[in-house]
Amino acid sequence: MLRLHTMLSAAVVSLLVLLLASACGGGSPPVEANVADTEPPPEATTVMEEAAEAPAAETMQEVEEGSDDVVSPVAELRELDPGNFDDSSTTVDNEWLPLQPGTQWVYEGLTVEDGESIAHRIEFIVTDLTKEIAGVNTVVAWIGDFSDDELVEAEIAFYAQDNDGNVWFLGEYPEEYEDGEFVDAPTWIAGLAGAKAGIMMKAKPQPETPPYFQGWGPAVEWSDYGQVDQVGQETCVPVDCYESVLVVAESSLDEQNAFQLKYYAPGVGHVRVGWRGDDATQEELELVELEQLDSEALTEVRAAALALEQHAYEISPDVYAQTAPAE
Repeated sequence: MLRLHTMLSAAVVSLLVLLLASACGGGSPPVEANVADTEPPPEATTVMEEAAEAPAAETMQEVEEGSDDVVSPVAELRELDPGNFDDSSTTVDNEWLPLQPGTQWVYEGLTVEDGESIAHRIEFIVTDLTKEIAGVNTVVAWIGDFSDDELVEAEIAFYAQDNDGNVWFLGEYPEEYEDGEFVDAPTWIAGLAGAKAGIMMKAKPQPETPPYFQGWGPAVEWSDYGQVDQVGQETCVPVDCYESVLVVAESSLDEQNAFQLKYYAPGVGHVRVGWRGDDATQEELELVELEQLDSEALTEVRAAALALEQHAYEISPDVYAQTAPAE
């Protein structure tokens, strides 16, 4: 635990330094994970691959000008019903994506940038904070994204579990950095600026399930969608070897024949990231650490998340500033 706490402190201190610098004209950081070589059965990806070939302008559109309804032949976008969430919406115990406060997943691997392989590290931590979004109480995750040991993105993201066991993604505030300076914060929050919540993980993911949007943020062109690609797989990462692994293929409307493959182990969550097709980054990540933070480390992460939120209120007055503070 001492080793973990030391590492975590360095990451959080880096973020807080960036946030303090950004208050005077500087910046702040996000995260994710890894690798895959298995070939899925052809029927598993036919729908998504056909959708990826369709022009973006034809894949998602508003039913009529001024309407909040969205239709798409690419994937399903379910309407968020706050009535289908009770007081336990922040208790995310989905078998494939459990989000217990204080849990930290650390992923390491490589991405390709301009033809060069770059070391990549992502830290995903579930804080003990909650935040109400679109009438739903969500749990707040802090994500740190490091490229070649430099914090390039920090993010707070919002998840909730409905009464059926589906895990919803209700938005994110990601800050991007370059050379330690704040660059951009492409924010989307469900219910604001045309954004809608999506499903990050189904309660009972099945291979025949049609593709589903994980959220919809038109103001920042966020249109990620996923589909169950494989089930019953086996994979080994530095943390452990896992059986009965679920693989979800993800893409977005602005990508053509490019898929990120995310591996989920039952009771553990996200353990690996791979790719298929024309993915420019060719990201490959593995779970290298899975820890439950002690109270001191969790307090540091909470402070970093709240500092990021404070900056969000300044940077995003029309979107993030319209939300209630995290508690």
